[in-house]
Amino acid sequence: MQLGVNVPNFGPGTAPGVLSEWARIVEGLGFDLLMVSDHVVNTPDVAGRYPAPFYEPFTTLSWLAGITTRVRLGTTVLVLPYRHPLLVARMATNLNQLSGGRLVLGVGVGWARQEFDALGVPFTARGRLTDEHLVALRKAWLDEADGHTAPVPVWVGGNSEAGIRRAIRFGDAWHPLRGTLPWMRSVVRNHSLPAFAPRIALRLTTAPISDPERLAGTGTLDQILDDLDELHRLGAHTVVLDPYHGDPEETRRPHEAWQALTAIAARWRTSS
Repeated sequence: MQLGVNVPNFGPGTAPGVLSEWARIVEGLGFDLLMVSDHVVNTPDVAGRYPAPFYEPFTTLSWLAGITTRVRLGTTVLVLPYRHPLLVARMATNLNQLSGGRLVLGVGVGWARQEFDALGVPFTARGRLTDEHLVALRKAWLDEADGHTAPVPVWVGGNSEAGIRRAIRFGDAWHPLRGTLPWMRSVVRNHSLPAFAPRIALRLTTAPISDPERLAGTGTLDQILDDLDELHRLGAHTVVLDPYHGDPEETRRPHEAWQALTAIAARWRTSS
């Protein structure tokens, strides 16, 4: 099982130098995948969770591709209805080619109603549009296939039943975001998923968390490693660790996340 990191590409503490340091640390610690998030317009509903500056994901990943050599690069998740699917297909193909086949395209339907309004995209149609865009993406890639281009894996996010069905129908993997282990175990056992690649929280504590609703990836180092072992047994081929917990001031203190990732990397290597 591979491990990835969701790197904050937003917030008051984020700048090009910080992003490059994130990339250096993620790759240097031996993680397999570096992912970033997606928003286009800094509307109030977006700014409340992910304030400016917000670095556009394709631009950011293209830049990071040039300063890394091994780590895969991806989106968790690209809001698919925000862009024309042929544009997404071209950008994803080009980034995958330029990075040596390292792109993972995680996609989702989005949630920020004000951002949809600002972009002129109907919020209530976002599920249908996501399905249509996934079909268009696949068709564009099939039409342009030349036998030399590595396919871009598509991870479909979404914790709802509709999201799970979308992943089964269109995706190369189901990519749930920040769930509990019992819930993910239930979904995996009761659905025929194409593959399983969750993004989980990463919050390292000194004392164990006993809450039955504890999010996977939170607690002591032993609890987090046990979560990773359980996800491995459930068939996850990749787990993405998300150290951001909703407070924009966290982006001013990246060393806290780097210390947690260092602890995870050291123990994971010795136990795998």
